[in-house]
Amino acid sequence: SVQLVESGGGSVQAGGSLRLSCEAAGEFYSIECMGWFRQAPGKEREGVAGIYFRGGPLYDDSVKGRFTISRDNAKNTLYLQMNSLKPEDTAMYYCAADFSCRGSWFWRQTLDYWGQGTQVTVSS
Repeated sequence: SVQLVESGGGSVQAGGSLRLSCEAAGEFYSIECMGWFRQAPGKEREGVAGIYFRGGPLYDDSVKGRFTISRDNAKNTLYLQMNSLKPEDTAMYYCAADFSCRGSWFWRQTLDYWGQGTQVTVSS
């Protein structure tokens, strides 16, 4: 079992930055795939960024060049550095993790474990 706890969300002005963290706890040796997903009111949840145990980041086109996903496996922690934030980035951001990493796991959002989310609000 894996428990995921996000932190680092908050309110920021457009153009500002935030760094989200996701700490994984539980009985496991390693997590192969992790990612960040977000959902704004009235919209479907979308993938923001994903990463494998050894790297290989994946990004949604809307955040490429602005967001950077990384992980510290020794700390069992996932990060999302968000720069040049825009009002349209406002959403609840969720951390997710998976061991099997089924085909197109990031784009299909087929991860087994999810956190409760952290709110990010960007004002204009």
